[in-house]
Amino acid sequence: MTAEDAAVPLLAPDYPIETERLLLRPIDPVGDVDAIHAYLSREDVCAYIPFSPMTREQVVERYRDPKRFRSVLTEGGQALGLAVVLKETGELIGDVLLMWNEPEHRGAEIGYVFNPAHHGHGYATEAARVLLGLGFDGLGLHRIHARIEDLNPASGAVLSKIGMRQEAVLVENEWFKERWSTEVDFAILDREWRALQRP
Repeated sequence: MTAEDAAVPLLAPDYPIETERLLLRPIDPVGDVDAIHAYLSREDVCAYIPFSPMTREQVVERYRDPKRFRSVLTEGGQALGLAVVLKETGELIGDVLLMWNEPEHRGAEIGYVFNPAHHGHGYATEAARVLLGLGFDGLGLHRIHARIEDLNPASGAVLSKIGMRQEAVLVENEWFKERWSTEVDFAILDREWRALQRP
């Protein structure tokens, strides 16, 4: 056992996390490979995320790295990566990420990617809302943000639905996949999250 394995978790959710229609659980780096590869191998899915379509072998390599996708967080700088599963069928339809990348400012970033076969049903909204709860209620964060491309308004709609506000548009700020990309930034503060939770 390494010192890291023995570290006291600062965020250790009780899995699976259950929503109305979904279960969020740790990613199985063996059993989930085919379902994840089904969407991460697609050009349309990878158009707005940092990496290119992956082979099955690349998916295996990416998701078996315990430092990349953790199920508990023990210190700042780590990321919590979870599989999103349909409660009714057990089918894996996407995965989500809570990146605790600004511990000194009590800040984090969220991200998500879903199989297009399940777009348009509100699943991303339902899962992303869980990430906000884990960040604010679990880690005691002050601010959570998300970054999307302006060419992906559907993702912006997800962020708006969970209560995040658009803060900035960074016009052609990054050379991304052979073109200039315009970044749209969203964020929410802990007090705004708490106000949304009040009946």
